Order: sequence, then C-alpha cells, then structure tokens
Amino acid sequence: MTLNADEYELLRLIAQSPEPVAASDFFHTIHPANFERSAAAEDPRRVAWREKQFGLYKAMIDLHDGGLIRIAHPANGERPDLMEATDAGHAALT
Repeated sequence: MTLNADEYELLRLIAQSPEPVAASDFFHTIHPANFERSAAAEDPRRVAWREKQFGLYKAMIDLHDGGLIRIAHPANGERPDLMEATDAGHAALT
C-alpha cells in the first residue's frame, strides 16, 4: 500500500504511541487550525481545515482497511476506538 503524506504521518504517530490511542487525537497535530476561533464557519481557512480533518478520517479508514492499524479496544460510548499499528503497519514505516 502506497501511503500519502497524511496516511504516513497518522500511521507514524499511532505506531510510536506506547499504548492504543484514538487516532483522532492526532488530527490537530497533523493539521493544526490556521484561523482564529472566532472565524466564521464559512471562512475559507476554516472550510479548508475542516476538509483536511475529514481527509484524516478517510486516512484512518484506509489504514485500517489496508491492515496497517487495528482496533485494539472498540469504542464504548465514552471514548472512540483505540487503535494500534499492526506488524504490517510498522513495516510500512521502514
């Protein structure tokens, strides 16, 4: 599986975590907001950032479907799925 930049970075962050982690915890690290909190919902920078956040959800699904990450602990209503890199995921980073 060829990884794009977002997939690679998300996989790298998940793989380096010592414990299973919510992949979405890294979304703001990968694409931090570049607008003021007071920016209008239709502000082009906010819209572009939101699209990047949706793209990271797709990256997470693609990594899972590609066997590079797995759900270690399913969501329980209080927290999201906790993910970890598989052996194949670790290998994809080398």
